Amino acid sequence: MRTVTFNAFGELPSVTDVPVPPAPDGGVVVEVRATGLCRSDWHGWAGHDTDITVLPHTPGHEFAGVIHAVGAGVERVVPGQRVTFPFALGCGQCRVCRAGASHVCPDQWQPGVNGPGSFADYVALPWADFNVVALPDSVSFAVAAGLGCRFATAYRAVVDVGQVRARETVTVFGCGGVGLAAVMIAHSRGAEVIAIDVDRGALDLATSLGAGSVLDAGNGDVAERVRELTEGGADVAVEALGSVVTAEAAIRSLAIRGRHLQIGLLPPAVVGDRATVPMHTVIARELQVLGSHGMPARDYPRMLADIASGRLAPERLLGRTITLEEAPAALAAMDSASTPGVTIIEP
Repeated sequence: MRTVTFNAFGELPSVTDVPVPPAPDGGVVVEVRATGLCRSDWHGWAGHDTDITVLPHTPGHEFAGVIHAVGAGVERVVPGQRVTFPFALGCGQCRVCRAGASHVCPDQWQPGVNGPGSFADYVALPWADFNVVALPDSVSFAVAAGLGCRFATAYRAVVDVGQVRARETVTVFGCGGVGLAAVMIAHSRGAEVIAIDVDRGALDLATSLGAGSVLDAGNGDVAERVRELTEGGADVAVEALGSVVTAEAAIRSLAIRGRHLQIGLLPPAVVGDRATVPMHTVIARELQVLGSHGMPARDYPRMLADIASGRLAPERLLGRTITLEEAPAALAAMDSASTPGVTIIEP
C-alpha cells in the first residue's frame, strides 16, 4: 500500500510502498477513502508533538473509510462497513472511559501520533468495538473525514463544554477548519457570532456560515474592538488558532462572567512558557477558562443527527481535494499557505 512518510522532523515527506498492516486483536484495518489535512499533522511533522517518538512516521488522524479486516475478539464491526473514528481512541476499560470521557483517556491511542496514521491506503486501529462510529450513507467520506478532529472538537466545545445559548455573543478567533466549524455550530445554536482572522477569504467564508460580524485581526486592538462592538464584551470567546497573543486577546474580549474556550493548540515546543493567562482579568471579571479536546465516539450520534436534520452542513467547510501524492508538499506548506476551508486527501 502507499503511505506518506517522513524520516526526520521537518524533512519533506515522500510516498512509499509498505505492506498492508494486519488487524490487531480487538482492532481493525480501515481502507481509507478520505482523510483530512490538519494543522495538528503539521505540528507533528515539525517536531512539536513529543508523543511522536518513532521515525519514520506516517501522519493523519481524521479519516473515514471502509472496514478492510477485523482482529480477534471484535464483535461490533464487520468488513465492508462504512466507518469513521475519533482522533483519540480510548481504551474502554479505565474509569475515565467508563465515565464517558474516552477522548481524554490517559492511555489513549491516536493514529498519526502514537502509531502510523491515515495518510495511507490503509490504517490499523486498536479498541475497535469501543471507538467505532458507523457512518450513515447520507454522510460522504469526505465530509466524515472533516468531522473527526476539527468539526467534532468544535461541536463538543461549543455545545457541551461552552454550552452556548441562543442570543449569546460568541467571538471566534481564527477561521481555519476548527474555527469555521465553531462559527457554523454557534450560529446554529442561535448565537450572534463575530469571526476574527487576518485572511479576507476566511472571513468571507465565515460570513457565509453565519457570522454576523467579522473583524480583521491585523487592524488595531481586536479585543477592544470586540468590547466596543458588543457594548461590554462577548459572552463566549473561542480561541481556534493556537496563538499566545490571540488567546490573551480572546480573554480580554470577554464580558463579565464570560467563558473562554481554548481549542487551538499551544504545544510547549512552540510556545514554551509564554502560554500565560491574564489571571487578573479572569479574577476581576469572574471568567471561566475552559479547554476542550475532541469528542468521544459515544457522542457522535448527536452530531450526526444535527447533520442529518440539516441544522449543520459540514460539507460547506470543505475546500480543496488533493491526492496522496500531493499530500507531502501540502503538509509542509501548511504554516505558510492559506487556503480557506478543509483540505481533504483522497487516496
